[in-house]
Parts: sequence; structure tokens; C-alpha cells
Amino acid sequence: MGLLRKVSSAGNLTGMEPADLHHQVERSFNAADVDTLVSLYESDAQMMTDNGSVVTGLEAIRSVWSGFTALGGQIVMTTRYVVEQGDIALLSNAWTFEMAGVQVASSVTAEVAKRQPDGSWRYIIDNPYGAPTEPAAAEA
Repeated sequence: MGLLRKVSSAGNLTGMEPADLHHQVERSFNAADVDTLVSLYESDAQMMTDNGSVVTGLEAIRSVWSGFTALGGQIVMTTRYVVEQGDIALLSNAWTFEMAGVQVASSVTAEVAKRQPDGSWRYIIDNPYGAPTEPAAAEA
């Protein structure tokens, strides 16, 4: 069953659910639409990179997404959970990245989003590499 959504005069989704961010990321990533990916973040948002560093702000986040989409693969995201408290939401999804039909990366995310005045949601913290999808081997 689809969600009812209103579109504002600016073309933004209003009345969206936080999990809609995952659908928007997947769709935008697979279309290599970096502008839409960046529009899903607040101006001072922070994003963790694959090397563990944190970038802040839209231009830095644009750089991360530009590099990832330039690889040309496809991403599949499955929402694990969403916990809302007022205008803040904690989200997580499991994602896989494939190139030429071969899975080359995957992880489980940790994300925090904030409801905007128009009812849409934007990320304020995004950690695409929140946890490996397979448990680490026990140390000897």
C-alpha cells in the first residue's frame, strides 16, 4: 500500500515519513542524481565516510556522493527500523552495492533525520557504515 504524500509548490515531498529518505536515496543514487541526494541533508549535516572520517556541510556531502555515484553501480536499501521522537528520527537500513551484477560492498547504517517545517525530513547525521553486515571473526 503506497503512502499518501503532498508535494509543495517548491516540488518537495511534504507529509513524508522518515523511511521515505531511504527510498529517495536509493532512487536518486541509482539515477546518479547527486543534486537530489544532497537535497536530503540539512546545510550543516554530518556524514561519515568509508575511511571513518566525518565531513560536514552540503559541499562535502556532495563530494562523497559524487565519488560513490561515479562508480556506476546500483544500490539496494532495506529499512531496518525508524524511531521517531517529535521532529527527530533515528533510522537504519541495510544496503548492498553491486557493480556488473556482483555485490562489492554492503553495510548497515545509523542515521538521524529532522522533520522540516514543510513536513519533509532531512538528514542531520548520516553514517552509511554504521556496522558491517557480517559479524567480525572472533579474535584468537
